[in-house]
Amino acid sequence: MRRTPWLPRAALVLSLALGGCVVAPVGRGGYPYDDGPVVEVAPPPPRYEVRPLPPAVGYAWIGGYWSWQLGRHVWIGGRWALPPAPGRAWVPGHWYRSGPGWRWREGHW
Repeated sequence: MRRTPWLPRAALVLSLALGGCVVAPVGRGGYPYDDGPVVEVAPPPPRYEVRPLPPAVGYAWIGGYWSWQLGRHVWIGGRWALPPAPGRAWVPGHWYRSGPGWRWREGHW
């Protein structure tokens, strides 16, 4: 019986392990971002939200925002989230003027 060399097996394992990797462009500050489409309707004013108690020490509040879905603004309520690393702060998303319309920029850590 002939033995298969280890190199082809290692190449197969490595190709399977790296097969799901994706390289994505990054925006300002090294974070990926994707500004939404330009919409003609200005977002309503933010809603007042009552913050519940955080689930544990170290969680950060991510406030609600107006999202553009199916041709209209829809309120997405705020939530608590654990920062990806100690000392990181949430930078909220925001709507900004873009030509004759409005565009959404996602929040990030």
